[in-house]
Amino acid sequence: MKKVFVSLCLAAVMAGLSSCGSTKNPALPADLDGEWNIIEINGAAVVPAPGQAFPYIGFDKATGRVHGNAGCNRLMGSFDIHVEAGTIDLSRLGTTRMMCPDMTVEQNVLNALAQVKQYVKLGEENIGLCGKSAKRPILVLKKKTPDITLADLDGKWKIVEAQGAVIPDSLESQPFVEIKAAEKSLHGNAGCNLINGSFQTEEGTPTSISFPQLTSTMMACPDLKLEDLVKQALNATRFFGRLQEGRVGFYDADNTLVMVLAPFGGK
Repeated sequence: MKKVFVSLCLAAVMAGLSSCGSTKNPALPADLDGEWNIIEINGAAVVPAPGQAFPYIGFDKATGRVHGNAGCNRLMGSFDIHVEAGTIDLSRLGTTRMMCPDMTVEQNVLNALAQVKQYVKLGEENIGLCGKSAKRPILVLKKKTPDITLADLDGKWKIVEAQGAVIPDSLESQPFVEIKAAEKSLHGNAGCNLINGSFQTEEGTPTSISFPQLTSTMMACPDLKLEDLVKQALNATRFFGRLQEGRVGFYDADNTLVMVLAPFGGK
């Protein structure tokens, strides 16, 4: 993973000219809702490592929830939605605890977020996150285009991992799920029994998904350990995200990876 401290891009320089100043400025109540790529930290443009996406942060103003990815680990936490417009405190965000080959970008992101006390709109597309008295933004955000949508889940997927357990390809009944995005339905096999049901999403969180109404057949099999893990993972799922090699990950409310799906037939 390349280091984040590289030459400034022109857009970041122009954005950095805006002051974070007083939160009484009527121009400050920028719309934070949605997901934002972190494109600049302390005046330096963020350059993701090959094969990596920009670190990003997402805000839900209705619930005060924060989510995202710091470069390696997933971000999670909340912010006070009742404070004065233009102010925000991100000093208490949490992360998962995976290790990546180079944690430089992530460490820079987390150090910067811990200092954020204000936000300001920068031009038409960007948001500046600022410290308590900084004259220029600590971080610059740019509206994020989702790298995966609900429509991308449409189709049949092999379940290759559930609750951290790898599921072998040699099983007589291979666990899978088939998702119909338009109908918000799921059909599949947990390893022995068939599973069916619907799924729900949350408005304002494009990568949210949960399965509160799944049903299952009741056949008895010699070993139901893997099936139980599959069902536990689906019951815990709250978000989805893109992984390498065309795979998709399901995550629980704490942004812990609970299931990995692989495409059938080179989807």
